[in-house]
Amino acid sequence: MLRFLARRVLGAVITLFIISAITFMLFYAVPRDPARMACGKLCTPETLALIRHNMGISDPLPVQYWHWLSAIFVGRDFTGFGHCDAPCLGYSFVNREPVLSTVMDRFPTTFSLAIGSAVVFLVFGVGAGMIAAVKQGKATDKIASSASLIASSMQIYFVGTLGLYFFVYQWHLLDQPSYTNFLDNPAAWFSGLLLPWLVLALIWTANYTRMTRSQLVETLSEDYVRTARAKGMSSRNVFFRFAWRGAMGPIVTIFGIDMGVLLGGAMITEKTFSLQGLGMLAVKSVFTNDLPMLLGVMVLTASFVVIANIVVDALYALIDPRIRLA
Repeated sequence: MLRFLARRVLGAVITLFIISAITFMLFYAVPRDPARMACGKLCTPETLALIRHNMGISDPLPVQYWHWLSAIFVGRDFTGFGHCDAPCLGYSFVNREPVLSTVMDRFPTTFSLAIGSAVVFLVFGVGAGMIAAVKQGKATDKIASSASLIASSMQIYFVGTLGLYFFVYQWHLLDQPSYTNFLDNPAAWFSGLLLPWLVLALIWTANYTRMTRSQLVETLSEDYVRTARAKGMSSRNVFFRFAWRGAMGPIVTIFGIDMGVLLGGAMITEKTFSLQGLGMLAVKSVFTNDLPMLLGVMVLTASFVVIANIVVDALYALIDPRIRLA
């Protein structure tokens, strides 16, 4: 297991290196002057020259990337702006702050949104899929399948707007969506994120219901499951000891990828509910031409996806004994 994890971590480091290099090259090879884009509308010749110097525009692109990459490990000085401590993902010349500090200020909002919605769509999505698989062909199965199909066809900005209008403004059943630090006020943290959790989870619950049902239906027809039944094991033991564990592998795989995406910023959800997370930060960076900030958000998003996949691979052996033997 340790050798396997070591190989996966090494592969992840190489993957992140390639992703960061390609992303850096694409952003800093734009036809327009990156320094002028970073300088903003109220740009003076002095500020523009200072930003060009800090970005190293006159250096070849590989040298610029090396300066950016080495700053992650040793930090970097930005003339006129200050020192960026390691790990340094660059310096935003729009808000005059290190990229990492700005990202970490927004990360708790996105993390809370991702974790809360994941709990909701896993509980209801996997649960509904299990019930539909057990009741295959019956009314319960048809209702769950139809409901998941309808829910998966909806869009977050549409459902979110309706949720805001009815549950917040019309009926006053839920609080206005907002983020409060969990340690400061757990109740306000929960009430402020409840509606975004439910809206985001609605779409994902539908996907997990259909996925869980299809995987369980397939697993319940496997030879080893039929053999367990033939030996006289109860239906509950057969389901949870054999069928359920065998079907969870693909679901955990998709969940790992989905969590990486959610941690990267549920952009539409944050925009709909005006939550200042990573998704909103990325959108703002696009409109303000803040290339260093956008680059930092994208690299961190890729890191979340890679890390989530490593965790999923490590869990495989606990979920499915067949993978452990392989």
